[in-house]
Amino acid sequence: MRGRAGRLFPLPWPLFLLLALQLIGQELTVKDTLGRTVVVPARVSRVLSLQPEITRIIAALGADDRLVGRDDFIARFDYLSSIISPRLSQLPAASAPDGTPDLELVMRLNPDLIFASPSEASISDYLQSKTGIPVLAFASMGRFSGLLEEIRWTGAVLGRKDRADELIGYFRQTLGRVQKAIADIPAGRRPRVYLSFWSSFTRTPVFYEPVNAAGGRNLAEGLMPAYLGTLGTEVSLEKILGWDPEVILLHGSYLPAERKVTTSSVLDDPRLRSVRAVRDKRVYYTLGFWYWWDPALVLVETLMLAKLFYPQRFRALDLRSEANAVFKTFYGIEGGFDTLGRLLDIPDRPWR
Repeated sequence: MRGRAGRLFPLPWPLFLLLALQLIGQELTVKDTLGRTVVVPARVSRVLSLQPEITRIIAALGADDRLVGRDDFIARFDYLSSIISPRLSQLPAASAPDGTPDLELVMRLNPDLIFASPSEASISDYLQSKTGIPVLAFASMGRFSGLLEEIRWTGAVLGRKDRADELIGYFRQTLGRVQKAIADIPAGRRPRVYLSFWSSFTRTPVFYEPVNAAGGRNLAEGLMPAYLGTLGTEVSLEKILGWDPEVILLHGSYLPAERKVTTSSVLDDPRLRSVRAVRDKRVYYTLGFWYWWDPALVLVETLMLAKLFYPQRFRALDLRSEANAVFKTFYGIEGGFDTLGRLLDIPDRPWR
């Protein structure tokens, strides 16, 4: 996650599973991640997305031609958008860096529906009351189940249910292949993993599902987050030394020039020489949150981590070919991951 890194709205996760979508006449009544009940027009032709995860999902659903605007993060920082849908880079930014929407521009864009981020809880009601336009606040909340539900609901309100079902099925099938391959490995034999995220070696997520799904153990899982409604916490260097991780993963979604923690800086740090991951040179970049998730990228990340953790079990997996296939399935583009790899300067291992 960038900017507002790791920040999530503190909604109890089970409530997201209770989202309801009901057809009433010609309108849809939707309960969003914040528990708000919103009436959505039966036909949505113009969409403003102020939530990057939703913007990417809309592109994956093949409905990016309906987008009339984007948020500040997508406009200024999100290199993924130019890869998955060049049209996204041409849209006006309708929010400020702090997430505040530009009401005058929103009204000029005249959307039928607005998607907002639930991490700025008050903005959804404010935006809807000021414009009279229905506003939905959706997010995965850092969970695969939430991401798939988000795809399902977005597909429903945009009339792309079949496409949403196709993407959900593909995601589950691909994830299922990984989990079947590692199902017999007991918890105690799964690699101990430390994740260094958000431009600080000692900042780490207390929950990170791609690691779990790929058969690793996030050493920080179970710790309390630094702030209510976040995923991140700070740990001491002594804590990391005591954990003695077998694998260290660094936040690799930043452009090379923007990385403050690099594989070389970790491997060359004399304070970390005793750590097993450093001794064995098992320090890698992972793709990581990039202000919420890209649905294709997080699936590729899980495949990558599975091959890192269990190279023998996944030796037949052509990771680069599979990654390109994932991008093609979601976005209909050829060589999407190759383009991303060149942009991020992703090392060959484990892609070869």
